[in-house]
Amino acid sequence: MFARPLILVLLLAVPVWWWRRRRSRQPAAEYSDLRQLATVATVRRWVGEVPASLRSVTLGAWIIAAAGPQSAIEPAEITREGIAIVLVVDVSSSMLAEDFAPSNRLDVAKEQSIAFIRARRFDRIGLVAFAGEALTRIPVTMDYAVLEQAVLDLRIGDLDDGTAIGTAIATGANRLRRVEGKSKVMVLMTDGENNRGRIDPRTAAEAAQLMGIRIYTIGIGTVGEARTPIGRGIGGRLRYQTLPVRIDEELLQDVSERTGGRYFRATDAEALGRIFQQIDQLEKTPVEITRFTQHNEAYRIPLLIGLAALALELMIGATVVVRVP
Repeated sequence: MFARPLILVLLLAVPVWWWRRRRSRQPAAEYSDLRQLATVATVRRWVGEVPASLRSVTLGAWIIAAAGPQSAIEPAEITREGIAIVLVVDVSSSMLAEDFAPSNRLDVAKEQSIAFIRARRFDRIGLVAFAGEALTRIPVTMDYAVLEQAVLDLRIGDLDDGTAIGTAIATGANRLRRVEGKSKVMVLMTDGENNRGRIDPRTAAEAAQLMGIRIYTIGIGTVGEARTPIGRGIGGRLRYQTLPVRIDEELLQDVSERTGGRYFRATDAEALGRIFQQIDQLEKTPVEITRFTQHNEAYRIPLLIGLAALALELMIGATVVVRVP
């Protein structure tokens, strides 16, 4: 394949040049009897043609190089199993509760989310963070490296505090709404009760169901009490108090059931990991992925061949074959 194939028409100049060269060749001297030169002509004739042949090689090679040779670049359609997923992560202050020792809830959620991302190969995944409001961190993508970094960058305090589950569902559904494919999944992780936002979670779930989105909800928090931050003291340090763990499991279960998903309860880090492994076995649907293989330009080889032929012609012309005026 050539980037500029029309330039190859110039290759016709090579045989035309040879034809004109032979027609315009004039004898250097006249002899009445050429028999005495026959032996010399037979032995040396091919040597005299070497510079012209090398010049032809140079011209042809440089025309090919100018045409921009390159390897065939053809789209390869690969069919793989894949789904579109949006991870919706609670970043409210209660996610700093320390019932997932030695880490808090958010750190464990981030760790298991990254493990989940690394387990997927052909899925498109997005990230939404929410507290009292919701914000898309990464649209649905297959750039897993960027996605992992965005998960690591999740922090408490970037959004107004609170737990707006309905707003989170609506934001995640909006991310999936225009994504092609039949299988769309939202994985929502929260440790609290809906107490912010103007969108009712059940209403948002019904809208998601109409879009063909399945919602898998995960309630994060131990059963009983947990050491939970309640504010900041002198110097800005967090103040903790042991409080009951309240998760609206009825709401989360209802949201999942309305969309054909499931509700899970993660009471520790190991349980959250097992839940992600179960979600990893979700039903998949074929997705066509078109990949293009990038190739480098291949003009260097004919260019170097032309340079080598030119150098050899100059060397032979200055030593072995000397033009007589």
